[in-house]
Amino acid sequence: MHVPGDTRHAAGEEELRRTLARIDGRGYKAYQDLRGDYQLGPWRIEIAHVQGDPYAPPSRVHARIALAAAGLEAHAEGAPPRRRALEDFLARRLAAEIHRRALRPISVDRCGQEVLLRTIVRVRPGEALGLEARLTVELPAAGRRILGRAAEGLLLADLPALLAAALTVNETAPDLAALRRHQDIVEDHAALTRLVVDHGWVAFVANGAILPRRGGHDDRPLEGSLLFGGSPLEEGARRNPPPTAPVIAFRAPPSLEREVHLPHAGTVRGMAIPSGVTLLVGGGFHGKSTLLEALARGIYPHIPDDGRERVATDPLAVKIRAEDGRAVTATDISPFIGDLPFGRPTRQFSTQNASGSTSQAANIIEALEVGARALLVDEDTSATNFMIRDEPMRRLLKPGQEPITPFLDRVRNLHRDRGVSTVMVVGGSGEYFRVADRVIQMESYLPDDVTAAAHAIAPPDAPSPDPFPGAGAPRRLALDRYRAAAGPRGPRIKPQGRARILVEREEVDLSACEQIISPAQVRALAEMLERLLEDRGRAGLWRTSGADLTAADVRRTLQDGGEEVLDRASRFPRGDLAGVRAIEVMFMLNRLRDLVVRAD
Repeated sequence: MHVPGDTRHAAGEEELRRTLARIDGRGYKAYQDLRGDYQLGPWRIEIAHVQGDPYAPPSRVHARIALAAAGLEAHAEGAPPRRRALEDFLARRLAAEIHRRALRPISVDRCGQEVLLRTIVRVRPGEALGLEARLTVELPAAGRRILGRAAEGLLLADLPALLAAALTVNETAPDLAALRRHQDIVEDHAALTRLVVDHGWVAFVANGAILPRRGGHDDRPLEGSLLFGGSPLEEGARRNPPPTAPVIAFRAPPSLEREVHLPHAGTVRGMAIPSGVTLLVGGGFHGKSTLLEALARGIYPHIPDDGRERVATDPLAVKIRAEDGRAVTATDISPFIGDLPFGRPTRQFSTQNASGSTSQAANIIEALEVGARALLVDEDTSATNFMIRDEPMRRLLKPGQEPITPFLDRVRNLHRDRGVSTVMVVGGSGEYFRVADRVIQMESYLPDDVTAAAHAIAPPDAPSPDPFPGAGAPRRLALDRYRAAAGPRGPRIKPQGRARILVEREEVDLSACEQIISPAQVRALAEMLERLLEDRGRAGLWRTSGADLTAADVRRTLQDGGEEVLDRASRFPRGDLAGVRAIEVMFMLNRLRDLVVRAD
């Protein structure tokens, strides 16, 4: 575990060289003799874990250096967003340098377009060795025999050279300006997010933003001829399309255009989506879902030149969809679904195989439970019978034959009574015009405020006097069955990619949580669950109000833990974790099939 100041004894370069010479040619387990700390020039290298054989997960190596020695002391000061940006910049630089040098035995976790709180590089101003990088290293072998000389070159030459090139800077370094820009972009996003919350907006999208991506497999911005909304070039391109697909720069409609002032970008204009019910409409392939997806990702900062750097969304916005087959445990879905056939109640609804409508109802109620302030909904991934019931169907079904109160009938009261806004993609039904505060039409990826035209077609209904129910007693989640089944050694928990966690033999499907964007976040969730299933007094992570866990406990733990919560979540420091919200933690817990909810 990391020790502030790193006062432990460290061996020197010659001792490491002698150890490698001594174990050269021996069986792979002799590599265990390398464990410990070594001082290699300005670097304190800790070989924290040695793999048991060449085919096991690679060894863990931590490298630490004083911030001043790395030339980064001045850049580590300031608010947390600047430190997070510094960590992210160095992590990307480290990965790029590994790739450039073709150092296949050394690896770090991959970073995407978003800037997440990660554990690859940690910056701790005020500590003697305030910069730490966490790498994995495959120690070389021939079969199961140690290649000592190859390991010497890797650890004593390649590794220090890599660290010096990737993690140190000087005032004349060519990418020092890139570091400052990286920090400025992230700090501006944090400031923009605060403005979104302070103004009561759902989101802000700056003029000039590039929202389309290259493809489902590639989240980088779409490439092509850049056209700026409303320009003569754009109008000409509509009449005579260029040979490559144009990329339309975002432009706010005048009625929704607002001006903000950011610390580094200065004055920025763009579209502010106010609180309430907002519809995104338009023809197919005109950018409705692209805008909604950008809003869902707007809870994260983005790297420079991503196109979405100045898209910021309320950090408590949740993307909601139907999720057939999920487990639901004691969730009150009665605001949307009344008693089911054969008198089955829905105030504490449980099932191992939720339908589209019951799953979407449960997803909304669980999001409210953990504090969601905005819902992002796309009709393409929603249950039709949950979203709407048209007039012919209403006339056909007799009272009492349909237990579902569609979202259409609840969405306005959800905002009025609970303060929760909704941004929704609607392409198939104009019935939502009657309950919308505003309607934004997307055409060729450009927004237009068509609220007046929509309300002329379907005038707003009088608000329903039926209030949206308030929050009931908090559910208390108990994991006794998992603890009992796991035995004294604890449960076997294994994260799998971006969408799944195996808990013993149970598969927890996270694919419907579209705001989980990295396998590193899934690994962090798995570690948090593992700590939760252990003795809490020993684990020291979860701060609970009693024997069980509530949504408030999860929020408190993540807020109080700050940036160190990821380190406390795992048994040992690791460099492949990324931050999550309380929303994602509760998303995982609510999908455990043996979850028990205790009554007060």
